[in-house]
Parts: sequence; structure tokens; C-alpha cells
Amino acid sequence: MQTSTSIKQSTFAKDILAGLTSTPKSISSKYFYDDEGSRLFMEIMKLPEYYLTKSEFEIFSEHTAEIFDAFTSDASEFDLIELGAGDGTKTAVLIDHFLKRNVDFTYTPIDISKEACDALSTKFKARFPELKIETQNGDYFQILESLKIKSSRRKILLFLGSNIGNFNREQAVDFFKQLRQVMHDNDLLFVGFDLQKDPHVILNAYDDAQGVTAAFNLNLLNRINRELGANFDLSKFSYYAMYRPVECAARSFLISREKQTVSIEALDRSFDFDQWEAIFMEISQKYSPVLIKEIAGESGFAIDITFYDNKNYYCDSLWRPI
Repeated sequence: MQTSTSIKQSTFAKDILAGLTSTPKSISSKYFYDDEGSRLFMEIMKLPEYYLTKSEFEIFSEHTAEIFDAFTSDASEFDLIELGAGDGTKTAVLIDHFLKRNVDFTYTPIDISKEACDALSTKFKARFPELKIETQNGDYFQILESLKIKSSRRKILLFLGSNIGNFNREQAVDFFKQLRQVMHDNDLLFVGFDLQKDPHVILNAYDDAQGVTAAFNLNLLNRINRELGANFDLSKFSYYAMYRPVECAARSFLISREKQTVSIEALDRSFDFDQWEAIFMEISQKYSPVLIKEIAGESGFAIDITFYDNKNYYCDSLWRPI
């Protein structure tokens, strides 16, 4: 059991303190994915407005053989490692094909949510009894470092769903550089990027008519209430999303509907909100092929091949360390 002191000193508590004392206030989107957040995001992926999952699923379905050929070039066996695996719906398309081709591989999904890991493991063991699966729950880089030491055979890292869009350019380059440090020269990185397109299409994906994305954002306040002893009243906050075409980035916020004070027991302090004050929640960057190439080069990678959906809404790009 965590003591009040250990909770206060946790990374989560420290990040919430830093975010709510900054100007403007912010909460890191990396904390969206507790068990309820993961469940809500699975709902988001099924929404008609949310094209990202459908686009990536189309790429995996229509280019399965080519992806397999790219993964197995100069390697007869590999470890397939997915960062932030979620429910694995898209990855299942690749796994099904790989198993039918009788290639020697293991599948290691890594997720911050233990519930998501357990659910995926149960699902895949039932669907693919012959699959060698080793779920990992925790920090990407710590786990990858241990896997690098454990084996020298090719590792193919999957970072799908345009999760990289949650970083700005500098953060994305830093993230990829850290991945490069835990990769061998014969490893590969397969990254999903949401491409620039009609701004209306993008905005609708982050402001769905059913309000699931709003619930997903508000759930983070529930998590702070539960884990840090806060007293956020969710009815006093509303969700707002926008897309800025010049920056090519969608942004989301929680807006305080009235002047209020929120206490967080674990931090031993209160935070004042003005009426209509915003908490910045998330950025979702959209990319061009030129920008993707630049980021790969700056991070220590070269692009092997990139696959696109039929509408050019989305791409999955395979990178090789240089």
C-alpha cells in the first residue's frame, strides 16, 4: 500500500503539480490511459468520425504481404514489440499473416495499462493458440533496454495509431532518439503518422457527436480524484477541441465553467480556476511526407518504405537505424 508520502512523491503527483501551477494550466496526455481511459479510447477507435484506426487497418489489410517482406528482409526470425498496444485489432492482421507464413517470431505488447495487457493477452491466446506472446506492463524504455540485453535477434518496434502526434517536433525527435539508443543496428521501427488533410475531417475526429472523446478527457480528472485525493467536479468542466491548420495540429482542452477551487489532498494544496479558464490536455500533430523524412533523419533513422491508405489520410513508415 502506498503511503501519503510516496503518493506525493510519485511521478504522477509531481507532473500534476507542475501542470496545474504552469501558465496556462496543463495535464500530460500520457496519463489518459488508466484502465477506464484505455476502455474509452477503444470506444473512440470505433467512432465513425475517427478515421485514424480505419485508415491504419486498411493499410495493414491491403499491404500485409509487402509489410511481411519488409520485416523479414535479411532476417528469418524476429521479435515483434508493440508500444502502447491497446486492443491489438490492427496488429492481429499482421500476426495472422505472419503465422500463416510460418515465420519464427514472438509478440511482445507493452502498455502502461495492466488491464489492457491482460485483455490483449487473453484475446490473442484464444485467437492465435500457436502465438508466442510475452506481455509487458510498464515504461517503454526500461523494458526495451532489458529486451535489448536479453536478445540480439531482430526486434521490430511498432508505434502505431499516430501516438507520435502527441509530441511536438522536438519531443518527437527526442523520443525517436531514445528508441534508437535501445535498438540494435538490424532492428526496425514501424511508425504510424496521421497526415495533413481537410481540417474539417481532422476536427470531427477529435470532437465526436457522441461525446466519447469528451468523456475520455474528463476521465483524467476522475483519475486525479481517485489516485491523488482531489475533488474535481466533472460537471463544472467542459471539453473543447480545435484544429490550427498553420501549425497542422489538433489541440484539446478542459474548460472551467465557473470560478472554482479544487483541492488535491496528496499535494496538500488547492488550485484556483477562473471562469472559462482552460486546461491544455493534448496536442495531435499532423504530418507531411517531407516532415516525416526530416524527423527520421534527425533521429538517426532512414526510411525503408512507407505505406499509405487509399485516401492518403494516413501512413505507416518503416525506419532503419543509420
